Amino acid sequence: MIPRKHKRGKRTIGLLYYLYGPGRFEEHVDPHLVASWDHHAPDPGRDGTATLKQLQQLLDQPVENVDQAERPERHVWHLSVRNGPDDRVLTDEEWGDVARRMVAAAGIDDPDEGAGCRWAAVRHAGDHIHIVATVVREDGYKPDLNFDANRVQDEARVLEAELGLRRLNKGDGTAAKRPTSAERHKAQRQGRERTAREELRETVRRAVAGAAGETEFFDRLAAAGLLIRKRAAPSGDLLGYKVALPDDRNKDDEPVFYPGARLAPDLSLPRIRERWSAAHPAPAPSPETPGRATPDNSPSAARRRTASAAWAALPIVEQGDDTVAAAHIAATGEVLDALAKTSAAHTRRELRDAASKFERASRSHIRAERGHDRALRQAARDLVNGGPALGRGEDGATTAMAIDMLVFLITAAMHWHAKKGHAQQAEAARQAAEHLRSAYQAAAAHPLGTLHQRGRRLTNPLVQRQTSVLRQALPELAEQILAEPGWYALAATLADAEAAGHDPASLLADAAERRELGTADSVADVLVWRLRQTADLPADTSGTADAHAAERSPHPAGQRTPGRSGHRRG
Repeated sequence: MIPRKHKRGKRTIGLLYYLYGPGRFEEHVDPHLVASWDHHAPDPGRDGTATLKQLQQLLDQPVENVDQAERPERHVWHLSVRNGPDDRVLTDEEWGDVARRMVAAAGIDDPDEGAGCRWAAVRHAGDHIHIVATVVREDGYKPDLNFDANRVQDEARVLEAELGLRRLNKGDGTAAKRPTSAERHKAQRQGRERTAREELRETVRRAVAGAAGETEFFDRLAAAGLLIRKRAAPSGDLLGYKVALPDDRNKDDEPVFYPGARLAPDLSLPRIRERWSAAHPAPAPSPETPGRATPDNSPSAARRRTASAAWAALPIVEQGDDTVAAAHIAATGEVLDALAKTSAAHTRRELRDAASKFERASRSHIRAERGHDRALRQAARDLVNGGPALGRGEDGATTAMAIDMLVFLITAAMHWHAKKGHAQQAEAARQAAEHLRSAYQAAAAHPLGTLHQRGRRLTNPLVQRQTSVLRQALPELAEQILAEPGWYALAATLADAEAAGHDPASLLADAAERRELGTADSVADVLVWRLRQTADLPADTSGTADAHAAERSPHPAGQRTPGRSGHRRG
């Protein structure tokens, strides 16, 4: 049940015309009264002798009875209460009781006082009602409406339990503004899947992800095809911005602009500047700089760095200071936006949905202390600068690696929010993790399949040696891992690590020590990516001549040999 408090109005009759009228899109069916302040208000919808003017005059009477100087300029209070699409359809009697409970909770009418405001509840659809009230009481005093929006939300949670409706999480005022019904209907007419507000919010979020400053941010917005208006002070200093879709027009054929703050609380220019002022992402070294190596800006390298940044952020979110953890969670949202923006076709939808869901989890009333999140913001920047991934070969495998690490990071964010009582954010993180798991399945299928086939071709002595290594390093999890389908991929990875000069037992022990593994869907899969990340092994081994070196001629641990991992003798 979603109560929505609307802006105060000046004309009661105007709101009544809308409530009893056909609606902007002929969506109002059988408008009629379900409750009122005295149970005897005229109903212009079903009483042929009643008129809207009569109802308006009765509602406005207490306002007209006070001196002109005492009358509030905006005296019309308006609340809509809507059920979800999966909720049962309430009867008129049930909606009438909902209305009485809502006005009592808000402070509009208190049956115990006997001198409340006048109000009426109109139903013109199966799933919602509108309550119109005038904010002068019968005795001439004004009601106490401070925090009325919070009180009706609390009452909605109680009503959901009593009426057997879907239980929603309590909000905290940090959510992005929902699209209005007019915006939704406009999107439907134009054949859009989402409203202009939602499209703009996603585009601006992606433009912010990893951006180093205002110039880059606005360049990204322009490159995305948005119309931009900047608001400047007389001194020339930039104060804010608005954006619009080129084809989203009003009745005068003018673009409909939205300020950043109306898209989401953290997309206002001052809030975006906090990310830049605290710590700019370090620029990539120029290839022309003498004495400096040419940076690897490939999609696969960017995804490896993302996996490393997510891995390093885990203990901070789990155990760090709240303001620092909040910064890392917010920066994780940037990483998801950047990953979705540069994703391959077979993972794009799930990654975009994950980023969209996590947007709600990236904000709370705990103010993020920016600067400590530099590594994650740099990872987002690297992803954008690295460009789109093809989803095959090394960048496809490193995408799976990055997603695997991000699932753990977002799960940690979910637990952090749950401990703080941030119910909506915790649920948003949970949903984001589900989408990430689906994206992981799509990204990991081919590279893990290749590793699995290689593991099945390992010689028996080599498989037995890797089995002994596993039992030595992880005695409590060894039998579970050996029974998993992913064991052969892990065995191939252990063989690769050994051939590259690493000690497989030490790598396994380190991976297990730094993070618990018991909650993973597949412990073997998790270890594959952690070991290939830690040992700097190629994530994808299909179609390479040296991919089978470990199968043909494994070297004892401690003897380094040249390989794709970059390790050399001595």
